[in-house]
Amino acid sequence: MRLYSNKSSFSHDEMPVLGVLVANLGTPDEPTTNALRRYLREFLGDPRVIEIPKWRWWPILFGLVLRTRPPKSAAAYQQVWREDGSPLLKIGERQVEGIQRRLQELADAGPFAVELGMRYGNPSISAALRRLREAGAQRILVLPLYPQYSATTTGSTFDAVAKELMRWRWVPELRMIGQYHDDPGYLDALVASIRQHWAENGRGERLLFSFHGMPQRYLLNGDPYYCQCHKTARLLAERLELPAGSWDICFQSRFGKEEWLKPYTDETVITLAREHGVKHVDVVCPGFSADCLETLEEIAEENREYFEENGGERLSYIPALNCRQDHIDALVRIILHHAQGWPEARLDRDWDQEQELLRASAQRAKQMGAES
Repeated sequence: MRLYSNKSSFSHDEMPVLGVLVANLGTPDEPTTNALRRYLREFLGDPRVIEIPKWRWWPILFGLVLRTRPPKSAAAYQQVWREDGSPLLKIGERQVEGIQRRLQELADAGPFAVELGMRYGNPSISAALRRLREAGAQRILVLPLYPQYSATTTGSTFDAVAKELMRWRWVPELRMIGQYHDDPGYLDALVASIRQHWAENGRGERLLFSFHGMPQRYLLNGDPYYCQCHKTARLLAERLELPAGSWDICFQSRFGKEEWLKPYTDETVITLAREHGVKHVDVVCPGFSADCLETLEEIAEENREYFEENGGERLSYIPALNCRQDHIDALVRIILHHAQGWPEARLDRDWDQEQELLRASAQRAKQMGAES
């Protein structure tokens, strides 16, 4: 018999809260081999990420990958780890604080509770959802910080949310944001960050839009990620008024031997330097809402070395949007747009009337024998 979990306490005069789950991919607890082995076991064991039957993939995962990759990944994480911990985690915490603060500034809306949940590692999505429940969230909006939808990221996040809620007795009203790859606020924030970088650091001869890669067969099987990446890049180029031939789109972080989305970022920077004589290239990663291993180490360090070793002089990485105020504002607008129709998202609530109704409800409940 399944036992369903519930909020630790309940009061009939409790004002319902709109919970916002801000989700991202995740990070190991520390940059060590053991921590990376735990993290990679969870990440690469997700069938959304590796679409290979378990009987084929798991002998490779446990027999080879988890034996050889953790030490290499730990060394890479040590290059980007900060005194206060993982960059992705710390940036995510500040993003959540910024979103919570901006929502609280909406005088007649709310109340809101915002929590950070990682698909892999800590703080987990399950733990974040339980914290929202304890805060009184009867409605929850899930915002995966992946502008472009992919089954490997956004889809997997939805899986984790559903898995946790299957254990709850009182399942909240639920909405999930699938993508925001063409949201004007998101695009404007990226344009502002690129222009600011150019103003402070000079402008390269070519601008690369580098997105995380995935196997080509995922696209052929119907994943819209590739198309949404191209749309984001095109809209950014239009807003920046970039002439043809001055920008490119490419895909990074491939894993394994099968064909992934092309062109590959590492091959692109090598070709630009070696065959086209480009000396200064700028790289921005519009699919990453926060800087992490793939941007700070793979792009800013590894691909910079590829570029310089093949004749380039400067690869300039343009940071992710991170905690920029225009980024936080864009995310808040996206949240409010998708929360339309829920009372907490209204900007004209009659708080006195609602609290009176709650008090009356609590009084009736107590007359019927309820404790609170």
